[in-house]
Amino acid sequence: MTRLINKMDKVLLMLTFLMFVFGLFMILDASSMKSFLYFGVNTKYFYKQLVILIISFISAIFIINIPLRKLKNLTVPVSIIIICMMAVLLVYGVRTNNSKSWLYIGTFGIQPSEFAKLAIILFTAVYYKVNYKYINYNIITSSIPLGVGAIFTGLTLLQPDGGTGLIIFFITMMLYYASPVLKEYKIKITLILFGFIILVLLVFQISGKNFLSSMQRDRFNFLKPCTRYQENTGYQVCNGYIAINNGKLISISPGNSKQKYLYLPEAYTDFIFPIIVEEFGLLIGILVILLYMIIIYRILVIAKTSVNVMNALICYGVACYIFLHVIINLVGVLGLLPLTGVPLPFLSYGGSFALTLTISLAIVQRVSIENYNHMQKKVLN
Repeated sequence: MTRLINKMDKVLLMLTFLMFVFGLFMILDASSMKSFLYFGVNTKYFYKQLVILIISFISAIFIINIPLRKLKNLTVPVSIIIICMMAVLLVYGVRTNNSKSWLYIGTFGIQPSEFAKLAIILFTAVYYKVNYKYINYNIITSSIPLGVGAIFTGLTLLQPDGGTGLIIFFITMMLYYASPVLKEYKIKITLILFGFIILVLLVFQISGKNFLSSMQRDRFNFLKPCTRYQENTGYQVCNGYIAINNGKLISISPGNSKQKYLYLPEAYTDFIFPIIVEEFGLLIGILVILLYMIIIYRILVIAKTSVNVMNALICYGVACYIFLHVIINLVGVLGLLPLTGVPLPFLSYGGSFALTLTISLAIVQRVSIENYNHMQKKVLN
């Protein structure tokens, strides 16, 4: 294992460990009141997240030791399994916050749409690697990953989970534009997509129907949240503002958040960033954002030095995945766009998300290892 660590991206490895540890501490802190209220102990969510991170760490060690070429035969069956799980979810899933996102096997619950993000990254990367010579024969062969991404996106939107569906859609499109597909095909697909969106909007406009639920429509009422403090559309975001204001520029009061006392119902998930700012100050909040930027930058560096299109697309996909989660979470928390329930990478509570994120970063580190091996071979030759 030491030999493999020497070939990994050290900065990315250290920041991954640092952010997960800090996130674990913040989950313990932010969830303590809710945990005590529901379970009689203030460490319930902390231990659940700790177990998930241990499982994720073991999974990462296993994945890092597997050459990426061996993953090729797994992408199609894994994608099919996830699609089937998402289809079953629509019938048998447990409805939480007006969305069927969780599939339970006994007491064990998983969120298939989280794994769909990684599945579309791997499927797209492998497809363009395996079919490199044939993808530009016609627009259909060049767009197969778009079809798979559309299935993942559609099944997610039917739950309905707009935030996750949006992320899967953007990951799919970003990977398509980063692929070696001919520019003229990309332009045609873009025009077709815009035409389809306009057609759908016209159909709903003419029919007078709205494809959004009342709860989803309410989320678009996101401006000036504190004027709607007593309403669902303003309560959470306004309390997030209060938490950020309590933190001032600099604050050193870990564990002393006021808003975690159930003022923020999702303090340890979607709204963990305001708790961080409340307890450590705005400067630490800015530092957290800078650390995200460094993590994404290091992944992009690995992508740039990748030995083939598959490895590069995997890294671009994971970088996009993390970037979208950070941006969508923060703009929602800050009231710049509607809330979508998207967790913050490394810091928010969530089993399926933490496992998917860890596996994604492990695969990126495997790319780094293979880049190192390739460079060593070139030097020896």
